[in-house]
Amino acid sequence: MNAHPESILHAAESVVAVLKEFQTEAVVIGALALAAHHYVRFTEDLDLGMNASAQKFRAIAEALRARGFHVELREPDADDPLSGVMDVMCPGGLIQLVNFGQTFPAVIEDALQAPPLTVRPESALRVVPLPHLVALKLYAGGFKSKADVVELLRRNTDADRDEILALCKRYRLRGLPELLEEAGK
Repeated sequence: MNAHPESILHAAESVVAVLKEFQTEAVVIGALALAAHHYVRFTEDLDLGMNASAQKFRAIAEALRARGFHVELREPDADDPLSGVMDVMCPGGLIQLVNFGQTFPAVIEDALQAPPLTVRPESALRVVPLPHLVALKLYAGGFKSKADVVELLRRNTDADRDEILALCKRYRLRGLPELLEEAGK
């Protein structure tokens, strides 16, 4: 699949408009959020983090299908750290809705309370703030996510280290001090 940036942004803005019909908001996470925070990593999709009950998540999938999107809904199993993932295929590429609603809703709720950083002027696509992106990466775990945290910290020398530490401590996430040390912060 070849992603077309302008097409996928337009489609993601349409998806966010559908979410609003369900009184649900989302923030851009994943590679686009990394890029917004000065760490460019190749990707072909656009990830949105959100909170929804299982019932609302299914209803959103149906509403997107009714608007012509091809949607694949993956509901969580008992061991899943997420509350489901929805793949929304569009002409510009893949939009992935990552649901934290039953597992880690605080990080999305808190990110939505922060001053908005949008992907472009007048866009409804809000980028997750850096401290919350670090928290999401720590929550995800794994080598790639930890490497992302180190690179984010290296590329954002003006980031408030204490704010990031406090946020991750509040969420009871482990491993940040070691990554800060590796990043030279």
